[in-house]
Amino acid sequence: MKILLRLLVTAALVLLIANFLTGVHVASFGTAVIVAIVLGLLNLFIKPILVILTLPVTFITLGLFLLVINAVIIILCTNIVRGFAVDSFWTALLFSVILSILQSITYKILGDDK
Repeated sequence: MKILLRLLVTAALVLLIANFLTGVHVASFGTAVIVAIVLGLLNLFIKPILVILTLPVTFITLGLFLLVINAVIIILCTNIVRGFAVDSFWTALLFSVILSILQSITYKILGDDK
């Protein structure tokens, strides 16, 4: 039940961000749900591999390179999900930062934080 709630919250936040951030396009709520699922799977399987491969760069940049990895995950998601598009790398970077902040706030309010 907790996973379903997280998916729905993430889908709603993706739609909300797409309405306010130019450069992010989501076709429908169904597409946003698929984006939430794909982002979850990419963060589960691909992100740890990227973090390990880029550990020296992440260490040198004091962890700021993780923002770049999050943007790459968003761009991978745009290549997988039809109806979801991000115009540029910088838009994906901003989208990932806003999504992370809003998810943290929302999960804290709902009492579903990690």
